[in-house]
This record gives sequence, structure tokens and C-alpha cells, in this order.
Amino acid sequence: MLERIFVFLLETSFFLLIGACLLRGWMNWIRISMREQPGSFVMAITNWLVIPLRRFLPAAIAKSRIDWASLIGAALLALVYGLLLALLFGAMTGAGGIAMPATMFALLGFAIKMLLRVALQTLLILVFGFAILSWVQPGSPAYLLLGRLIDPLITPLRRVIPTVGGIDLSILALLVLLQIGLMIVS
Repeated sequence: MLERIFVFLLETSFFLLIGACLLRGWMNWIRISMREQPGSFVMAITNWLVIPLRRFLPAAIAKSRIDWASLIGAALLALVYGLLLALLFGAMTGAGGIAMPATMFALLGFAIKMLLRVALQTLLILVFGFAILSWVQPGSPAYLLLGRLIDPLITPLRRVIPTVGGIDLSILALLVLLQIGLMIVS
């Protein structure tokens, strides 16, 4: 019982940190100001990891449009989470107490799967928030921010899927695609 609670708290903590790193990278890529919410919150909980990583990156990479430090930070967090779970359940060592290469590849696969799952779930939350606000409070600052965040994903779908009776079905299509992505990853 306590082990399940600990794993739940560990997963929740790492999900939030990985999601914040990925959101920081996404917001920087689409040029959203980090001085407003949720940017200032995301920066506050990821600066401890992202700023030191930027120092190690070459200047050309550190100043590119892609926030590599945030993406590397998310990947490192996913690896640490997988390592903690493996150590917690004793899956890291062989008979002599030496880490097995197969386990290391499994850890890498777990980290990639975790990154994809967090990215898809974060996008799902953003799209749900946008859909709800489009009905409840269109034009609000949160609606506009969520619209900018999901716009790179929704624009190609809007070109293909027509509006039916004033309802934008591209949001529903994106939700379905994200759910399918989660099914594939899980």
C-alpha cells in the first residue's frame, strides 16, 4: 500500500516536472512570452535544471529557436524517473550487482515512452482546456494563450476538416488523434 502511494507521488512529481520542461520548450518554440502565466510558473519550477544545462550546450545550439536545454532536461528527468523505479523494484542489477546492458536499453526505452506519454497527455490537457474555454469564456486571456499553444497542431486539421453548423470539429479530431497516440504509447 505504501509502495503504491510512493510510486504515485513519484510519478506525479516527475510528470509535472517533465511536462513543465516540455511546455517550456514548446512555449519558446512558438515564441510565447515567459513573463506571463503559465510561463513564469514553468520557468520557476524548471530553472534549476534548464539554466545549468544551457551552460553546457554550444552557443549555436543554446541560442537556436528550439530550446534544447528544456528538451534535454525533460529527457534527463524521464531517465532519472525510470532509474528510480528500477532501483525501487530491484530491476537494475544482475547476479553480481552490475547493471545489465539489457536493463540500460529498457531504461532508455522507458524514458522515451515516458516523454511521449507526458507530451501527449499535456497536449490533451491543453486541447481540453481550449475546448472548454471556447464554450464558456471565449476571448479570455487563458483562451487566447491556449489557442496559441495548440495552433500549430490544429491549423493543418482546420484546412482539411470543415466547420459543421458553426462547430469546429478539428478540435474533436485532434482529441481523437491524441487519444490514439496515447493508446499506441501505452
